[in-house]
Formats: sequence, structure tokens, C-alpha cells
Amino acid sequence: MLLDMEHAPNDLSMMADQLRASKAVGGPEPVVRPPVSEPVMTKRLLDVGARSLMFPMIQSAEMAADVVRWTRYPPHGIRGHSGTIRANRYGRSTDYLMSYEADLCIIVQVETPEAIAAIPEIAAVEGIDAIFIGPGDLASSMGKVGNVGDAEVQEAIRRATAACQTAGIAVGILGYGAEAARSYFDAGINFVAIAGDAWLLARAMDDMIKQVG
Repeated sequence: MLLDMEHAPNDLSMMADQLRASKAVGGPEPVVRPPVSEPVMTKRLLDVGARSLMFPMIQSAEMAADVVRWTRYPPHGIRGHSGTIRANRYGRSTDYLMSYEADLCIIVQVETPEAIAAIPEIAAVEGIDAIFIGPGDLASSMGKVGNVGDAEVQEAIRRATAACQTAGIAVGILGYGAEAARSYFDAGINFVAIAGDAWLLARAMDDMIKQVG
């Protein structure tokens, strides 16, 4: 389950509430996507309890290494320390500093041909757990805005998938709807964003209007 701040109107306080709700109902481990890949928001999301983060528009191994540093305390990173945060149960989890790193899942998005070419180096960065192909921005960066199905874009997605498989790292993609999702799973992609709440609501309402119109 993705909790999105990049393309959805979620702010930090809303994200904390959504993390609480996810835990309360025993839902899947939520992945949080920050609005932009930068260290301050990363720190704040970690502090409110996010453990799995997906960073948009990562172009190189150097950027991927920066992402890892943002999520770790010194000496392995630059994450600022606070002793009373939701992530450590407001200071009650006394082993948090020793255990937090094992709970992290760091996913980076590749969304341009340049990023796809850098997949072998990105995948080799210690601390990167998975790579997510962003098909919409990939299409835009190739001059195919809104046309993810274009043959050149699909070929780029195949190259990205193969590069991740060769590197031995999990690969994901966005593919709304059963047909798209099945095709990506059949192609060997490990995890697929199959729908979004607003997308599902709009489709259901459109179908309802057609039925009663």
C-alpha cells in the first residue's frame, strides 16, 4: 500500500494519521512516497513512523547513496536525532537506535532513460532494497507525454526490468487495471501498483452514472 505525498494532497500531519490507521486495522506495511527526494522531509517521515520509503526521480548511484544516508544516523548517514518521536514510541523503545535500520525498506524510482542506464550502479548501492519504474514520467522524458503504451517506452521498461533482474534487485512499476498489472507480472516485475483510491472511485462513479443515466 502506497501513501503518496508526491501526487496526492497529503501533508506530514495527514501522513502520521494514515500510518496510525494502517497499523490500527492490521493492514499491509505502508510505503510512503515523499513529495520530493530531499533529507528534511525524509527525516520527518522517519520520525513519524514511516519505515518503507519510495523516493521519486533518482537519476544516479550518487543520488541513491544520498537517499541511504538521509535514512541513517551518523556515522552511517546524516539523519538528525530526536529522542522522543513516534518511531521510537516517544522514547519507550530503548533499542530503537540499534534496531531501526533493519526495519527500513528503501525504494528508488527510475523515471528517465538516463536513470535506466544507471540501474546496475544504483542497484549496487548498499541500502537500496528495490527499484520502481515510473512509466508516466519515463514516457514524458522520452517525448511521449501520456503515452506509456508507446513501443519505445515499453521497450525502455523491458530494458529496465532486465537490468534489475540481472542485478538481483526487486523491481516494481505502476500499472493500473487488471490487464496492465497481469502483463507486468508476466514480464517478471515483482510488485505492481494496480490501482489508486481516486482512480477506483472515479471509475466506479462513472459506471454508476452510465447504469442509471
